[in-house]
Amino acid sequence: MVTKFVLNETSYFGKGAREELAGEIKKRGFKKVFLVSDKSLMEAGVTAKVEEVLKQAQIPYEIYVEVKPNPTIQNVTDGVVACQKAEADVIVAVGGGSSIDTAKGISIVMTNPDRADIKSLNGLSNTINKGMPIIALPTTAGTAAEVTINYVITDEEEKIKMVCVDPNDIPILAIIDSDLMASMPKSLAAATGMDALTHAVEGYITGAHNEMSDMFHMKAIQMIFKYLPTAINEKKEEAIEMMGMAQYIAGMGFSNVGLGIVHSMAHQLGAVYDTPHGIANAMLLPTVMRFNGEVCANRFREILVNIGRPDAANLNDQDVINTFVWMISELSKTVGITQTIKDYGVKEEDLEMLAKKAMNDPCKPGNPREVSLEDFIELYRKAM
Repeated sequence: MVTKFVLNETSYFGKGAREELAGEIKKRGFKKVFLVSDKSLMEAGVTAKVEEVLKQAQIPYEIYVEVKPNPTIQNVTDGVVACQKAEADVIVAVGGGSSIDTAKGISIVMTNPDRADIKSLNGLSNTINKGMPIIALPTTAGTAAEVTINYVITDEEEKIKMVCVDPNDIPILAIIDSDLMASMPKSLAAATGMDALTHAVEGYITGAHNEMSDMFHMKAIQMIFKYLPTAINEKKEEAIEMMGMAQYIAGMGFSNVGLGIVHSMAHQLGAVYDTPHGIANAMLLPTVMRFNGEVCANRFREILVNIGRPDAANLNDQDVINTFVWMISELSKTVGITQTIKDYGVKEEDLEMLAKKAMNDPCKPGNPREVSLEDFIELYRKAM
């Protein structure tokens, strides 16, 4: 059996790593930067840390910050117009998944103008040209957008999240600087950390997993359980840096083997209620893992043994499932995520609508257990 694995070209890790940006831009011969970020990062002074690197190196740039937390088709199309007007030759994306995903959409349309409608990018893409070069500097430890071939854009008209999968969008360079992550508010850091855990867990149990993806996902799970609480609650510098690396490691895995129905369900909460993606994942993960446990208790057992529960090797399957779900729930509570989907506006009469949308989500086929419309309805109900 042939296994394909796609990784990005170059990455830098560590406190102050953004200082490498100017040298890389000059070495690669780029002349002008189109800087994509968002208003909240501008106001918090995070984007300014990257701007300062560009200014000191006298690298010209123009900035685009019209990015929503769940980025939309309009965000991308407006960004394309601004990028064309800037006459830049490289995109620098500073932010979480929202900014980087928007940058990816802009990048692809800049070199594939026949996809300017954006909607045609949904799902497995067959774009011809590599996107405009992107350098990504994540400010959240969760989405791993800087290393994946995926990006998610909301179609506000249809109220769906489009999961665009395209190797032509992968950034040429990733700079994971814990300085940029340290200023995240606790709620955002917790949400993105649980997003990273969901990536790692779903990637580990998906039907397409392989030995290489297992290596990445298991390491990420170990690191997240170890470092997330102290990164959130104590803001320890080492823990923040390790979370930046953990989410990146998870990204290398799931970008190549896919995810599952936690994401299928979370995408609909984001599209319909504008629920933050990491929060949606955290609220759904325990419920879905209990459902999936019926077919992958052994995979859960392997995870438990590697995160400090060696006794799991001798537990029966139901006790393994219960223990794993409990540990996930406790981790969420430890970092302050205690909401349910009901708190974000979901009502009983919405469940069938959400389930129908989830049935068509591109992440569904990766789930290790088959899922019916009725299953989705019941899973949403339990998550309330």
